Amino acid sequence: MAAYSIRTRVIAAVVASQLLLAAALVVVGVSYTKRRLESALDATLHGRAMTAAALVRYDEDNTSHLIFDRSLLAPPLDGRHPDLYRVVVNGDGLLAQSAGWPAGMQPPNGQPHWDFMLAGVPYRAIGLQNVPILDREGPSLEPAPTLSIIYAVPAGQVRAEVAGAAVYLALAGLATLCVTVLLALWGVRRGLLPLERLAGHAAGVSTRSWELPENASAQPQELVPLVQAMKTMLGGLRQAFTQQREFLGNAAHELKTPVATLKSTLQSVLQKPRSAEDYRAGMEQALEDLARLEKLLQWMLRLARAEQWAAGALRRDLEPVNVTDTCQEAIARLRGLAQSRAVIVNFSGNGPARLHADPEDLQLIWTNLLENAVRHTPEHRQVTVCVERVDGRARVTVADQGAGIPEADLEHIFERFYRGDVSRARDTGGFGLGLAIAKALTEAYGGSIHASSNTGKGTCMVVELPLS
Repeated sequence: MAAYSIRTRVIAAVVASQLLLAAALVVVGVSYTKRRLESALDATLHGRAMTAAALVRYDEDNTSHLIFDRSLLAPPLDGRHPDLYRVVVNGDGLLAQSAGWPAGMQPPNGQPHWDFMLAGVPYRAIGLQNVPILDREGPSLEPAPTLSIIYAVPAGQVRAEVAGAAVYLALAGLATLCVTVLLALWGVRRGLLPLERLAGHAAGVSTRSWELPENASAQPQELVPLVQAMKTMLGGLRQAFTQQREFLGNAAHELKTPVATLKSTLQSVLQKPRSAEDYRAGMEQALEDLARLEKLLQWMLRLARAEQWAAGALRRDLEPVNVTDTCQEAIARLRGLAQSRAVIVNFSGNGPARLHADPEDLQLIWTNLLENAVRHTPEHRQVTVCVERVDGRARVTVADQGAGIPEADLEHIFERFYRGDVSRARDTGGFGLGLAIAKALTEAYGGSIHASSNTGKGTCMVVELPLS
């Protein structure tokens, strides 16, 4: 996907919004100016129409005859184009009209004002109906005659003023837009400086330096969550990198011992001619060393798979499994070891607890925990396994009555290849991977595992898994 610029997008958004705002201001300003000018022109039209009505009077020689005194007409509103008028006496017909009156023009129904074009000149007209005759010296007639007056004036000046206002507003908006763009460029550049500095700090992170500089924390409020997330991510990466490096070192160390032992056995067999029995004994010893090496490799592969699942690669085609059944099967597997060490294993449960899982994975968790508990429990003591349903989770507790684990070692017991004291030395047959595998598998199924211990009284392992 092609990269894009935040600065360009922000500036484009600002320019677009300012363009819309300027266009809206021009439209609103022009509409308002046009309305005000037309309102003023309509008031002028009304006044001129009433002035025309005042010029209608009765003839002094014939008191019942109406005349229109053109000599008193106001001068045209626009010196370049004449005003137009038409005066009709209701019931008697046309009384007067201006020269050049457009033939057949009638006011639209229900509209007192309207616009029309005459010889390419825009006009605005007003129509007044039932206007009384203002001459009080005429005869008293019943009913009193009324007038219908149409008066029109050129509207070109009004339109020119509206166009001028539109140009003025457009130029003002354009100037404002230019100033806004300049301010946006400056503001966006200044606003993105902390992000650019943070990117520079992040570029300095490497496998030799996992920490952000101290001044990287002095960021705007909006970048604080990003800085905290980066620190959390770097902490996790550093821990994973350290664990991976330690794992490689520990794995090489663990592999070195059985390989050296195997090599030493084979060299001793080949040092001098031996009998068939001696060769056979040497081969059997070599096979034992190979078996230990094979077991170590299997445990390492199982741990790698468990950690891969914990990272999100867990199978999705799993069937519901009863946790209680897997615990009982793990106890059955280790019954021989418990009997050989004279250790009693007690089990209790409060019903089935089902979740989607591979039964072999669950059995491996319980087997590792139980094997540790049995090996560390003195003769004729007890190991207790309890399965409970608590708040939608299966809680499995494995408690022994052994010597316990020192507090300094307790927080490290789930680390790979970790051996705390003599009870976890190689003579127990362990590699320091059992609890690491149990932890990885538990977390792969969305669960948790933790340990508590009292020195001299025993250790308690608690595993919680979400039920289906």
